[in-house]
Amino acid sequence: LNRETKQKKLVGGKPYMYIENVTQPTITIYPPPKETAATPAVIVYPGGGFNVLAIDIEGTEICDWLISKRIACALLKYRVPCEHQGAYRECASAHVDAQRAMSIVRSRAAEWRIDPNKIGVIGFSAGAHMAIMASTRFDRLYPAVDDADKMSSRPDFALVLYPGRVTPKRTNTHNPDIQVTDRTPPTFLVHSYDDPMNPVENSLAYAAALAKAKVPSEIHI
Repeated sequence: LNRETKQKKLVGGKPYMYIENVTQPTITIYPPPKETAATPAVIVYPGGGFNVLAIDIEGTEICDWLISKRIACALLKYRVPCEHQGAYRECASAHVDAQRAMSIVRSRAAEWRIDPNKIGVIGFSAGAHMAIMASTRFDRLYPAVDDADKMSSRPDFALVLYPGRVTPKRTNTHNPDIQVTDRTPPTFLVHSYDDPMNPVENSLAYAAALAKAKVPSEIHI
């Protein structure tokens, strides 16, 4: 039963739309302009605490901006709410949806005029946590569905904005499930120092792990 609904709220005095009760994941493709050759692409993970999806302010608006820069985009509507697991509230179903989305986009790159070697991810809050997990765990979490799953689910780059669930409380140690290696893709991080929801330590800890593994990265606080 699909009980998906859309609601509106205010953030910073501006209305935004969120989706709840998502049981069927989808991707929406924003292709590059027709006159454009194969371009980089970004898969967008909206935030929402793994309970809802901020589908416009951290989704469709981001895709509109990327397309304006001639970068193709795929908006992932992943399953929420999730059954949280462990102290860091992992969400296995969302991670599955992220892996499947990357494999599908990469498998259809020629059709959508996308460079299959330049497909990255951008995530916000809970979506940023997904971008981190996608960047550090490439073992497929589900049985292969079709030939698309022969494609790698590893992003070629990641943009991580105010991630959640990286550090326990306010310490500079990071989630032990996040294992940064030299295969972790180049990463760009942004975080507000006074973020009341996701402490800045989340980004600082991940940036330190990236530096230790010698992964090219850049962080803006």
